[in-house]
Amino acid sequence: MPLTCRGRIRGQEPSRGDVDDALGKFSLTLIDTLDTLVVLNKTKEFEEAVKKVIRDVNLDNDIVVSVFETNIRVLGGLLGGHSVAIMLKEKGEDMQWYNGELLHMAKQLGYKLLPAFNTTSGLPYPRVNLKFGLRSPEARTGTETDTCTACAGTLILEFAALSRFTGATVFEEYARKALDFLWEKRQRSSNLVGVTINIHTGDWVRKDSGVGAGIDSYYEYLLKAYVLLGDDSFLERFNTHYDAIMRYISQPPLLLDVHIHKPMLNARTWMDSLLAFFPGLQVLKGDIRPAIETHEMLYQVIKKHNFLPEAFTTDFRVHWAQHPLRPEFAESTYFLYKATGDPYYLEVGKTLIENLNKYARVPCGFAAMKDVRTGSHEDRMDSFFLAEMFKYLYLLFADKEDLTFDIEDYVFTTEAHLLPLWLSTTNQTAPRKNITTEYTELDDSNFDWTCPNTQILFPNDPMYAQNIREPLKNVVDKSCPRGVSRAEESLGSGPKPPLRARDFMASNPEHLEILKKMGVSLIHLKDGRVQLVQHAIQAASALDAEDGLRFMQEMIELSSQQQKEQQLPPRAVQIVSHPFFGRVVLTAGPAQFGMDLSKHNAGTRGFVAVSKPYNGCSEIINPEALKEKIALMQRGQCMFAEKARNIQKAGAIGGIVIDDNEGSSSDTAPLFQMAGDGKNTDDITIPMLFLFNKEGSIILDAIQEYEAVEVLLSDKAKDRATIFKDKMIPNYILDSNLEMESMDQKSSDNDSHNQRSEEITTDLNLGSHHSEEGGGLNPPTELSGDGLSFENQDSCVPKPQEASSSQISELEEYPEDQSKTESDSSPSNRWDNKGQSMESILADWNEDIEAFEMMEKDEL
Repeated sequence: MPLTCRGRIRGQEPSRGDVDDALGKFSLTLIDTLDTLVVLNKTKEFEEAVKKVIRDVNLDNDIVVSVFETNIRVLGGLLGGHSVAIMLKEKGEDMQWYNGELLHMAKQLGYKLLPAFNTTSGLPYPRVNLKFGLRSPEARTGTETDTCTACAGTLILEFAALSRFTGATVFEEYARKALDFLWEKRQRSSNLVGVTINIHTGDWVRKDSGVGAGIDSYYEYLLKAYVLLGDDSFLERFNTHYDAIMRYISQPPLLLDVHIHKPMLNARTWMDSLLAFFPGLQVLKGDIRPAIETHEMLYQVIKKHNFLPEAFTTDFRVHWAQHPLRPEFAESTYFLYKATGDPYYLEVGKTLIENLNKYARVPCGFAAMKDVRTGSHEDRMDSFFLAEMFKYLYLLFADKEDLTFDIEDYVFTTEAHLLPLWLSTTNQTAPRKNITTEYTELDDSNFDWTCPNTQILFPNDPMYAQNIREPLKNVVDKSCPRGVSRAEESLGSGPKPPLRARDFMASNPEHLEILKKMGVSLIHLKDGRVQLVQHAIQAASALDAEDGLRFMQEMIELSSQQQKEQQLPPRAVQIVSHPFFGRVVLTAGPAQFGMDLSKHNAGTRGFVAVSKPYNGCSEIINPEALKEKIALMQRGQCMFAEKARNIQKAGAIGGIVIDDNEGSSSDTAPLFQMAGDGKNTDDITIPMLFLFNKEGSIILDAIQEYEAVEVLLSDKAKDRATIFKDKMIPNYILDSNLEMESMDQKSSDNDSHNQRSEEITTDLNLGSHHSEEGGGLNPPTELSGDGLSFENQDSCVPKPQEASSSQISELEEYPEDQSKTESDSSPSNRWDNKGQSMESILADWNEDIEAFEMMEKDEL
């Protein structure tokens, strides 16, 4: 974990749910990055790493793991390590002692995964216990019914390689059976597959289809299985699917999910970042033009946000703001450069490296981005970052003489592990009947039986790729504005209701009479809110019932809009003192009082000090320690505004309130904002921010280690060159930072309303915000009554005497004491004090190998 400078060991850190299924107490990062060391020409380090794996890694653990993740990361890592180990041994210089130990471990792991395939369909269970398989009750798994298409269809490379290396055909047979079943269950009219399938019945659970999360590597492995194994049926299946993808899903430059039964109908209006691998796959297919188009669109999104958001909308706004340092875009960049030789893609790679160094690099590695809009970090560096990102970026810039072997002799797995192409002629399984052509009339023009020739793709025209990219260079900045929703259209058409929601006053007797006429009842709740309930049957007439329905819809829209306007964006706490130098950014909750950091570009900078008393609820007894500093306080026992007044009186220039709920974290809990106390808070002039327990502990631990800790409170993370302007700081810090472009913090919330015919309720809080310390945080408000559909507003409202259902519209604020979930990790008590160099990756790859050494015994 790069922020707390330690490894993530499953069971010793708060659970992150399904994300932790990749952890099996088998030194995941070490195994996943073995062949990366050889690619980086670090053969001595590789030899030592292999010895550590052989000596220390235990695969017989009583722990439930993901079959998919364990296959691509651990089994693939062992096989990739074995592949390069025997290559080095054959060269006669390194690894002369090696005798197939990694392959033996891979075979052991393969047998531990086989119990997951104990289904009638041949599709594996999504999880398996490494020690007990699926045997209950010890296994604690085996009750699942669904798995994703990629989870079941991303096994053939590793399992077939294991069979070819060892001669044990059972692994390849099981992987082929799973692929055969998925092929049989494709939707025959569209030739598409869904995202999630029932492993027992074969019924599609999620019937949307795309090339991103849940399906992505299924398509990848069909094509690469043909490349590695030479089986024509895999190519035929891939080309059949690819034709359907380009017919329905591809809407250049976008790739949008559709319904498998109605492929002309889009299933959603946003895209996830995992589809960034697809341009690279299109290069392998030989379809270069759409690869260039989609890649350029993704690059424009990256230039806007510095990283590719986990999901973004069709008008290129942030949908999910996280970025866990995914390598798919770098992978596609590498393949496009290999295919075109266009130096433009070297510039793209340079941008990726600069952004990683500028925004993600921290003292103990590279931290995932919790929010690409604010630059805040997450205490997470997944193993795929070292296994894939380092590998593809190095290969992008490496000359042939920089590599100790010919990379063209290998195929990349989905985790970028290296499997030798000579496996296609080794220990082949028995000939199998080609089941593909039984179902599909194949178009011969869609089949390429050889790898694409760049001389044919780009005949004497170095401007080919540039001409394709040019129209897309401004596709993000010039995207169409958000269209008017159907709800908004319905509100602007037809006869207007006699009473508008914005004019309604619960204390106005005339308004109450109008509501009664429209069939709307008003109920006063004990907590001070007012609930509006509409029963169409109680309306005076059909027209009044329609007016009442419109009024309720307006009230929902009005309340939702007001709640969004009240919600303040997250703020940033940036540690700027040694050895952090601004590289650690913590997500902070804002306050509805005090200095507005969005109006003060420079923010507030100062050393931190712990207030006494720590809760800040009475007169400060150590004012000399807080003077001209930023005070740290614990949440609890009084109102936030009272804390602010006490530390301001003591001379503090700012305040940070740290949550007292052990283990709480912005990684898993919704962002909160601190409310006032119901009084005039204009007297509070200092900035106040809120940190969850995990983020606050990072600062507290830093104080214990370094004593003098300086932070910057701001609306978003600042460029380090700006932070240290006119200050003494090592040049290598500033050299790796160009001027930071401002990040767009606007995101589009594509709220949808599902139809609920029975009732719509509206709760209106007519009182002020609660601001007592136990509940003075205002979480982002949501629409409770979001079940209303506005799509059928042109239809007639039934006559009162015929109406059998009631319409209720409900809007309520979340309770102020909303519980918070546990974080993925608690902060460490120690920080790395080695003063690692912050030079560019390209300048010196040697220093980045320290990440491997730090993670030798880490899980992630």
